Amino acid sequence: MEPSHRLTPEEQELENKRAELALLETELTERELDLATLRAELAGFEARYIRIVGVLYAELDQIEAEIAEAQARLRPRDQTAQKEAAQARAQAEESAQTAKAIQEPRPKPTESLKKLFREVAKRIHPDLATNDEDRARREKLMAAANRAYEEGDEAKLRAILEEWESSPESVEGEGVGPELVRAIRKMAQIEKRLSAIETEIERLRASDLYQLKAKVDEAENEGRDLLAEMASQVEGQIAAARRRLLTVVANKPDA
Repeated sequence: MEPSHRLTPEEQELENKRAELALLETELTERELDLATLRAELAGFEARYIRIVGVLYAELDQIEAEIAEAQARLRPRDQTAQKEAAQARAQAEESAQTAKAIQEPRPKPTESLKKLFREVAKRIHPDLATNDEDRARREKLMAAANRAYEEGDEAKLRAILEEWESSPESVEGEGVGPELVRAIRKMAQIEKRLSAIETEIERLRASDLYQLKAKVDEAENEGRDLLAEMASQVEGQIAAARRRLLTVVANKPDA
């Protein structure tokens, strides 16, 4: 029976680093998934908000612009009125553009989609790159993977993974020294990316959109539809604005 190979200090250190790296890679995969899921949820909520409430604000802004323009026509030499009319029109056009960008709410990510995204992130994450060229290629593929995940496109995610697995870049080099350096650099890159992910998640959770989503979710748990309530309030404002518009157009004193 041949004696078992005794690891050199370098080989033992490489084994230790590989074990640490595996844990970091798993953590990175999960946090990338958390970030991608949060972005997808916010994008879906934003589309829902625009569809229910945003279109009404666009309508209200249009009426307010018509009111300001009617008042400006009544006072053609009033520079303040002309400026207010221009600003109101610009606001109405911006609101209309936002409303036109409405998308139907995206379905929640399935478990199979999440599993596939984890596999993609584990294989092609940019922070696993060993040189600038490798990183650039990985960043491009990872950006495409994030888009596919947000769109719920499993076929596209699978195609990205298959493209990577068949590429020469997926083959790792040999040798204890290069492998040890590669592992140490990958660990440093992953730790840096984990910190960036935490910062981005905190930023998203501090955003007005996330805070509104949290309120809507809380209201739904209480059996209330907060977006419907907001829409009802804007509809009341629209009705009042229409009455003011009729008053201005009829050249009567404002009510």
